[in-house]
Amino acid sequence: MTAASKPELHVAAGVFQNDAGEVLIAQRPDGDHMGGAWEFPGGKIAAGETPLQGLVRELGEELAVRVDCARHLVRFSHDYPDRLVHLYVWRVLAWEGKPRGAEGQSLKWVRPGELMEAGLLPADAVIVDALTRPGDSQTR
Repeated sequence: MTAASKPELHVAAGVFQNDAGEVLIAQRPDGDHMGGAWEFPGGKIAAGETPLQGLVRELGEELAVRVDCARHLVRFSHDYPDRLVHLYVWRVLAWEGKPRGAEGQSLKWVRPGELMEAGLLPADAVIVDALTRPGDSQTR
């Protein structure tokens, strides 16, 4: 598949940290692209939505939470063999509700230094790097 023929997806993702400093990740459904892998919660940005609007909607649908405050963390693109994904990632600083797998997906809280060993998608290495590096939002 050539780069020109690959579908391009725009995805918003949120990084939640609990009081212990652990980060929330969600398992992709078995029938989805890269099913069974773990990722930061979020999903596709719908036509007409800003990335932040997509984030708020997706997190409401997936985790049954309402985002009250989020800060941009990183924006980047990842070229998978069958698709190009543009990721817009925020730190979710305040939310209402207790995150739960509202669509049946498994969730778990993981220490930042153990995120990649938890089976995250390859693209998420950029997010882990942004989380563990000092400084503000990054664009890559």
